[in-house]
Amino acid sequence: MDITTLFGIIVGLMSIFIGNLLEGGHFSALIQFTAFLIVFGGTLGATLVSNRLDDVQRGIELVKRAFAKDSEQEKISLALQIMDITKLIRSESVQSLEQNLNRIRNPFMKRVFKYMLDGGDPKLIRDVFESEITQNEDKLNKGAKIWSDAGGFAPTIGIIGAVLGLIHVMSNLSDTSELGKGIAVAFVATVYGVGSANLIFLPLGNKIKSKVQDDISAQEMVLDAAEAITKGANPIVISNKLQGYLADENKSKIGVV
Repeated sequence: MDITTLFGIIVGLMSIFIGNLLEGGHFSALIQFTAFLIVFGGTLGATLVSNRLDDVQRGIELVKRAFAKDSEQEKISLALQIMDITKLIRSESVQSLEQNLNRIRNPFMKRVFKYMLDGGDPKLIRDVFESEITQNEDKLNKGAKIWSDAGGFAPTIGIIGAVLGLIHVMSNLSDTSELGKGIAVAFVATVYGVGSANLIFLPLGNKIKSKVQDDISAQEMVLDAAEAITKGANPIVISNKLQGYLADENKSKIGVV
């Protein structure tokens, strides 16, 4: 699990609540259902209008990716598998992959090596799978975009909530019992809008985009290595290609077979 995502959200929210308490405020003062409905309902509506339904669904599914463990370990695992496959092909043949294909858990990597096993044209392997990578990246980025969109809409919807609260106050000046409630809704709506955008929506969108790029990088690594294997590249060349995708401290983990 990527603890920085959860820890960051908790620290951000707790800082606001504790700061409010230190100023003599009460936790209950920040709980306003009307403001919540206006800000989050309005933000949801605006986000739905701006994006296709399948992109919204994909964006929601990608939330778990923001909390998933760092992909560097996944890259190392894939690189080690590729070096094992290189050793296998070098000592036997491409056909020796058949009995080991089911051991490959990464779906993209399995499709790439199945293409090799089925006798796909080595010259076309990059064209075939680079298109898939590009399409996949586009879909994932559209999913991540919904959080950036929500982060853009929320503060403005919060201002709308504030204006509505002030309108309510101004229309009920004769009823002093309603003044405090109306003003509270006005300011809490602003807090909800600005706070949710800058503590949740925008950071979440940025983290998802970062994880998407990591996933795409892993697929590019697999494709580069597979292309090199089909061209009969020296294991040292393949190892160097794989190391290029890893952090400096992890390069030494990928040795030459």
